[in-house]
Amino acid sequence: MSHQSVQDYYGEILQTSADLQTNACCTAGDIPDHLKAVLAKIHDEVMAKYYGCGLIAPDALRGMRILDLGSGSGRDVYALSGLVGESGHVVGVDMTGAQLDVARAHQDYHARAFGYAKPNTEFHQGLIEHLDDLPLKTGSFDIIVSNCVLNLALDKGAVLRGAHRLLKAGGEMYFSDVYADRRMPEALVKDEVLYGECLSGALYWNDFENIAKRAGFADPRLVTDRVLTIGNPQIEAKVGNIGFTSATYRLFKLDGLEPACEDYGQAVIYKGSIAEAPQTFVLDKHHTIEAGKVFPVCGNTYRMLNQSRFAPHFEFIGNWDTHFGLFGDCGGETPFDGPAIGDASTSGSCC
Repeated sequence: MSHQSVQDYYGEILQTSADLQTNACCTAGDIPDHLKAVLAKIHDEVMAKYYGCGLIAPDALRGMRILDLGSGSGRDVYALSGLVGESGHVVGVDMTGAQLDVARAHQDYHARAFGYAKPNTEFHQGLIEHLDDLPLKTGSFDIIVSNCVLNLALDKGAVLRGAHRLLKAGGEMYFSDVYADRRMPEALVKDEVLYGECLSGALYWNDFENIAKRAGFADPRLVTDRVLTIGNPQIEAKVGNIGFTSATYRLFKLDGLEPACEDYGQAVIYKGSIAEAPQTFVLDKHHTIEAGKVFPVCGNTYRMLNQSRFAPHFEFIGNWDTHFGLFGDCGGETPFDGPAIGDASTSGSCC
C-alpha cells in the first residue's frame, strides 16, 4: 500500500459518498440538533465531495483552535468553524489536491454564512504522518479531530506523535476510526479497495491503545463504539471472520496520568454550564456525569477535567494527599486474592 494509492482512491475513483462500497467510513449515532444547524450552512459542493457521514465534534468548542487531520473537502472544518465562533480557528490538513481545491474555494462563502468578518479557516496539503513538514506551531492547538482517517495512514504512530506535539498542555485528540478485533493479514493490507474503504488499514484495537500510550497519551478513553456491518457481500467474503468496530476515542495531553485508575478520594460536580450538554456531561463510555450531583472520580479523570478546557464547568472536591488504592469502578483488579477493591471489612497483618 502507498500514499499514492490512497490519494488516487479519494481523488479520482471516488466522486461522491455514494461511490463508497461499504459503510465503514460512517461514524456512529444520530447528529444532534446543534450540529445539524451548522451542517445546514455548508456549501453543496463541499457536502457532495465529503466521503463519509456523521460529524466528530466534542463539547465546549467556543474560541478553540482546532486541527482536522484528513479534512478532505472541508465539511468538518467548516462545521467546526461555525461551532468555535469568530474568535476560534480551524485548520484542515489533507494530502489530496482535488479535495483541497474544493475546500479552499468556499472559505469566503462560509465566513459569510456564519456572519464572520473574515474566514476563520485555513487548509494545508500534506501527509498527516509528516505534520512536522507543515507550518504548524508546536503546542498551538486545543483540539485535534479526525473522522475515519487514521486507518488510512501508513504510519499510525507518527500521526499520534505529531498530534501530541501540536496539542497544548491539557488539549485533546478527539477522533473516530475503524478498529479490528485482530491484526490484519498482509494480503488484505495490500488490497487497495479494502484499504481505501477504511478496513484493511484498521488497527487491532489493543495495538492502537499501546501505540497511543507510547505517543504520550497515557490513558486513552473510549467514548462510543458500534459494530460495523460492511453491507457488501464481496468485501465480506474477503475479510472473512475479522470483526470491525467504529469507535470514537479521546486522548488527553496531560502530565501525571497514571497507568491505572487510582483512588485519591476525589469527586467532581458538573455545573451544567456547557450549552449543548445542560443535563449531563459525557466524558467517555464509563463517565456520564449528571449536573449538580457529586460524582466520585479516579485521579486520571480528575486531571482530565481539572486541567483541560472543561475545568470552568466543574467544581472539584478533594486533593492528592491520600491514596486509597485502585479506583473500584475503573481501576482494574488487584493481583492478590482477598476482598474486592474498596472493601475494608477485613483486617490482617504481615504476620
